Amino acid sequence: MVVLNLQNNNFCGILPGIYMEQSRLKAIDVSYNQLKGQVPRSLSDCTMLEILLLGNNRFSDTFPSWLGKLPRLRVLSLQSNGFHGAIGKPESSLNFRKLQIIDVSFNNFTGKLPYEDFQSWTSMKVANLTFDRDNVYMVAVISTPLRYFNYFKIDVSYTLEMTNKGIKTLYEKIQDHLIAIDLSSNKFDGEISEVIGNLKGLHLLNISNNIRIGPIPSSLGNLTELESLDLSQNGLSGEILQQLLQLTFLTFFNASNNHLTGPIPQGKQFSTFENDSYLGNTGLCGVPLTKKCKISETLTQPPLNSEQGEGSNFPNKFDWVVIMMGYGSGLINEIVIGNELTRRNWSGFSRIWKKAVKVKVERGK
Repeated sequence: MVVLNLQNNNFCGILPGIYMEQSRLKAIDVSYNQLKGQVPRSLSDCTMLEILLLGNNRFSDTFPSWLGKLPRLRVLSLQSNGFHGAIGKPESSLNFRKLQIIDVSFNNFTGKLPYEDFQSWTSMKVANLTFDRDNVYMVAVISTPLRYFNYFKIDVSYTLEMTNKGIKTLYEKIQDHLIAIDLSSNKFDGEISEVIGNLKGLHLLNISNNIRIGPIPSSLGNLTELESLDLSQNGLSGEILQQLLQLTFLTFFNASNNHLTGPIPQGKQFSTFENDSYLGNTGLCGVPLTKKCKISETLTQPPLNSEQGEGSNFPNKFDWVVIMMGYGSGLINEIVIGNELTRRNWSGFSRIWKKAVKVKVERGK
């Protein structure tokens, strides 16, 4: 047996802990039952396991960090249970090294976000650049011996339910490249560390409805693959940083019900987000909100363009003085002088000035 699918039944009691060494199990799905107690430690013998779905039960346990030793585990869902306590430091830097999707939402986890674990989730640090990645899915290959042929192979797709872009979504097939973290609806506290910006392959990140404080880290701008970012219902403060404009794939953004202040970033993907992305932040201003920003809030250094970059021909303070001299005399030719100076043509200054004076004298006759 390769796939054990017992989801959506009325099984109750504890999950049996009979898993032999050299188990061939690749997927276990016991979600949507009434199982309780602890996660059986014998699951650590399932070294071929890739998918473990325990969501929507009544498990009461601490975070099963010992599952990090499973060398092939890619998807772990513990959502909507009674898991509790802090997620401690990993025993090894190789813990969960193949993990792509983790969902611990709607539990009672406390303490800081597991930043030490973020460092070991190496599969989340690299974006999948495969051209046809949208057509590749996580599957279990089942080989059945036949009478006249060696083997008959069947691909069994894995399924998963998780929140995506604010909506509970059932994935009848899990895209092979999908990388997602859902830590929402727990009691995680403290600031969001810049370390989270190392997970550059992330597509979905949800840390809503916790007890987060402090600013939005600028390193979130490094998550250029991100499609959904939910920071709502925390205690975040400070501004929504301009670095988030770098998230060009972002189609869902929710920062509502925090203590954010200042102007909302304008342009790119942020021009598509509606009011509900920012509600409950009385200090925010700018489009799409009706509250306008004060001049002091919107004054920023204008970005350099191709004509204003370093080493360009754009006039400096001295150049403008020369241009104004031309206006004062009323001579068009002297404006040309000012423009010539902005091009740093210092060597031709004397010749141009004499020519201008000559023209002026001739016109005066």
